[in-house]
Amino acid sequence: MPFELPKLPYDRAALEPHMSARTLEFHHGKHHSKYVDKLNELVAGTPFEKLELTDVVRKTAGDEKNGKIFNNAAQTWNHTLFWNCMTPGGGGKPDGKIAGMIDDAFGGYDRFREAFVKAATGRFGSGWTWLVADPKGKLGIVSTPNAGNPLTDGKTCLLTCDVWEHAYYLDYQNERVRFVQAFLDRLVNWEYVNRQWEEERKAA
Repeated sequence: MPFELPKLPYDRAALEPHMSARTLEFHHGKHHSKYVDKLNELVAGTPFEKLELTDVVRKTAGDEKNGKIFNNAAQTWNHTLFWNCMTPGGGGKPDGKIAGMIDDAFGGYDRFREAFVKAATGRFGSGWTWLVADPKGKLGIVSTPNAGNPLTDGKTCLLTCDVWEHAYYLDYQNERVRFVQAFLDRLVNWEYVNRQWEEERKAA
């Protein structure tokens, strides 16, 4: 099959106590896996099965005919980024290039954190919250519903937090704010975010 479920970049228990092995068992092993399986089923025998996942997301965005393909392709892509955006012992203030960019765009990390938490907790229903860069390299925070992805608006996705209930309900019940705070304070892999930015600049 053209698309595969990526392995987690850490052991399922590695993010505890901030994200449990049980959550990852269900979230990665069942939810993400189902998106991948459904995507392969939907693209079989179509031109999409020969494309890169990013191209499938872009080409099906806003296309009602291929809405199911977009939803499953975007959810496959979104989750893959989400896993890589976390690391054991992560979180807190960033360093590297991205630290200065956050200072310039938001007036400091604390203001960025406040804005990110507000965007994530203000999203009604299911969706994602992103740190993105526009084509000129300016950072911003974007909240998207359901499978929405800022790639479709020409933005570079540097960091994402899944705010679908299955991302946090087993560990935090309905307290999304505590989950998002733990994500930022204890889990974010800022080294990966810096690499995302550097790779984007090389490709530009």
